[in-house]
Amino acid sequence: MYRITLECHDVPPAEGEEAARDITEAFRLNYPHENNVVCTFVDGKLRLIAENDHDPDGLNLMDEFSDNITAYVGAFDGDLKLVSVETFD
Repeated sequence: MYRITLECHDVPPAEGEEAARDITEAFRLNYPHENNVVCTFVDGKLRLIAENDHDPDGLNLMDEFSDNITAYVGAFDGDLKLVSVETFD
């Protein structure tokens, strides 16, 4: 299994908290292959943590996160980064 952490920087403050809640819920409802998903908003960053058994590089999750950021925040000039991929049993 993999525990993947992603961050999106420079999220507009007025939209961050609600987007984090909406993204967490969207993953719960629409992405059954992602487990224990939590999205938070702190210091202008959306942070997504998820677990799965199919994405050792975090690229699939990054694509899904990007789609949800676009849906719930809209267009803005922010950077999406892979923070870590941890392997566990």
